[in-house]
Amino acid sequence: MRLERTDIGQTGMDTLKGIRVLVVDDNAALRGLLRVSLQAFGCHTVLEASCVDQALNHLDSTPIDLIITDWKMTPRDGLDLVQTIRRPLMNGYSRVPVIMLTAYSDTARMREAKDAGVNEFLVKPFTAERLAGALVCVLAETPEFITTDIFFGPDRRSVSRAPSSKTSLEIAAHR
Repeated sequence: MRLERTDIGQTGMDTLKGIRVLVVDDNAALRGLLRVSLQAFGCHTVLEASCVDQALNHLDSTPIDLIITDWKMTPRDGLDLVQTIRRPLMNGYSRVPVIMLTAYSDTARMREAKDAGVNEFLVKPFTAERLAGALVCVLAETPEFITTDIFFGPDRRSVSRAPSSKTSLEIAAHR
């Protein structure tokens, strides 16, 4: 299911009804905020995980269409989650789009996450409009996946046409 590249609009809200989203964050309040926002956009299936291991259990047992994960968690972080799911021979969910939720907006960290296989970024603090922009960006495109000896994930050379933050624009300009 892919959204049209416009705004979230009624078509996007209708499309989100069938999307299964996994929200991974060790902060219960933030998971709740994301769940309520996604439901307000029309997404009725929102699963929550408070840690990477719980997220991997969900992925092993439930089909997921999109992952929104925080970067900074313990004992394993969101970057570890992305690196784990991007191992194509290890699982059946290596192509699931990932939005990284992060307070880290510096170019080096954003590039590190992109190199791990993140599709889009949502920088904290975020607004409902930025969340919608990240959803549209990730669900409107079907990125080409690259396989090399050291990388499997969405083509890092593709430029986001609907970035969810100014930082994403800056990253796209530097590629």
